[in-house]
Amino acid sequence: MTVTRHPEADRARHNTGIVLTAMRELFGEKDLTALDRYWAEPYVQHSPGMPSGLDALRAAVPDLRGFRWEPQRIAAQGDLVFTHSVVHGWAPGPVAIVDIFRLENGRIVEHWDVVQGLVPPEETVSGEPMV
Repeated sequence: MTVTRHPEADRARHNTGIVLTAMRELFGEKDLTALDRYWAEPYVQHSPGMPSGLDALRAAVPDLRGFRWEPQRIAAQGDLVFTHSVVHGWAPGPVAIVDIFRLENGRIVEHWDVVQGLVPPEETVSGEPMV
């Protein structure tokens, strides 16, 4: 039996592992040295409340209190990794966040996000959970 390798799928799987480890170490463990291992400059930040560059993350992380990132869904395509998460400690209440990370040479170099307050399923029109 011949095993066919899929380089694109392998790269997506590898990048997913990098993002999950990077986010756990930086935000979960508050290990600022994770920035040196998993991110690279120039770091382009598309989130409207954060400037570009790693210094912004270095400054923001220590001040986060009760921060918890709980990824619920993860998808990847090539150099892009998408996460759909519940996050505590970023805003006054829990939020649903879709993060998009772009990696280059195994390092996170670009980030987009969409953030909205988490509404309990019983309060949504559909009755379905947001995440």
